[in-house]
Amino acid sequence: MILLDGKKTSETIQQEIAAEVAEIKANGGKVPHLAAILVGNDGGSVTYVNNKVLACDRVGFGSTLVRYEDDVTEEELLNKIQELNESEEVDGFIVQLPLPKHINTQKVLEAVDPKKDVDGFHPANVGRMVAGLTSFLPATPYGILQLIERYGIETNGKHCVVIGRSNIVGSPMSILMAKAAYPGNATVTLCHRNTVDLSYYTRQADIIIAAVGLPGLVTADMVKEGAVVIDVGTTRVPDATRKSGYRLRGDVDFDNVAPKCSYITPVPGGVGPLTIAMLLKNTLRAARKEVYA
Repeated sequence: MILLDGKKTSETIQQEIAAEVAEIKANGGKVPHLAAILVGNDGGSVTYVNNKVLACDRVGFGSTLVRYEDDVTEEELLNKIQELNESEEVDGFIVQLPLPKHINTQKVLEAVDPKKDVDGFHPANVGRMVAGLTSFLPATPYGILQLIERYGIETNGKHCVVIGRSNIVGSPMSILMAKAAYPGNATVTLCHRNTVDLSYYTRQADIIIAAVGLPGLVTADMVKEGAVVIDVGTTRVPDATRKSGYRLRGDVDFDNVAPKCSYITPVPGGVGPLTIAMLLKNTLRAARKEVYA
């Protein structure tokens, strides 16, 4: 069993990005700039956005953090998005989700200029991805592709079972794994919470990508010998032995599943660190105008 080290892979990718930024600076070019909009004070979101800002510093990007309280109006938020759309300084930006219930999330996401949509959530980028055109890919699926590629995992003709159908991970992951490319060329089955007899599908899988947010969902009896298991789940579960009072648990029963696997990601330290790295990669691509000329 080989552990898929997302932390180490993320560090390597960030070093590669930093080298490219240093080259841009040496040639007198514009330094890539990432902006983030954060609404409210959700602990997880605050930590995640702060980590993005720190990552920008590490690779030499410029960064801007725009913060609002929970009572910000939809109009005010949309006005700020338009301001960032028009900014010549900002190459890409994200709106951290979730948003308060009084704000229409889809309306906000569609207000982002697709050319600066480094989260890859705008319908224009989703459509380009489905059509096989160059696009900004959602960061988590993009990170999983990088992990597969950098570890040289075979995907051609393999049966890949994706558990979870969210627009952020599951659905785009299923599309990307079926594409005529590497990583890809897999036969893909997309499962979800309402799938009857989930284990029937997972026991056939050469590759399992679990992204549903149900701790311990995938057990050893659901996985065949030699399978590749990629766990996207990160759920906080109570743990009185920890100072924080909780620990992170994935969708996979790691201790019992790992011995059966050829490759598996840990939680934490697997897919999570790659999400920020690929957000930086998308921002660099936006600055280089690689997607939209």
